[in-house]
Amino acid sequence: MNTKVIIQASSQSNRNTQKVVNYVNQNNMFDVIDLATKKIGHYSYEYVNAHDDFLPLMEDVITKYDTIIFATPVYWYTMSGTLKVFFDRLSDLIRIHKDLGRQLRGKKMAMISNSAENDRRNGFDMPFVESAKYLGMEYLGDVHTFFCGDEIHEEAKKKIDEFRENIVR
Repeated sequence: MNTKVIIQASSQSNRNTQKVVNYVNQNNMFDVIDLATKKIGHYSYEYVNAHDDFLPLMEDVITKYDTIIFATPVYWYTMSGTLKVFFDRLSDLIRIHKDLGRQLRGKKMAMISNSAENDRRNGFDMPFVESAKYLGMEYLGDVHTFFCGDEIHEEAKKKIDEFRENIVR
């Protein structure tokens, strides 16, 4: 069983983010969860989405994995809307399911972003770094990947290889 998981958070399952995830996971060292296959509603103070896929997913993730890697395209200079909704729902683990949320302490987090160009802006990683800190997780770092046409750029592949090595140590 893998103890590391990549949570893929693109609005489209079979595009560039998946190419990056497949490249990172070419040796099947990670399990992969595609958020596009889940029904996760927006955060609600009234907890109206209590019966969607978020809580069962988080119970599974927290039970099985010690390292969580988020993979997101860059949309409008930030993480995908899919991942933002997921991050907002972490509030459920702070307000309502506190015992489950506390189990994130000591786990590890990392992030992979991708776009058509090598143009990720400074500060993109801040929500990941600060969320890890707030939740008591260790932030392992991040890598930005980019494309040359339909293929991952060779320079980005080298960065991914270094990132993967740091994560699996």
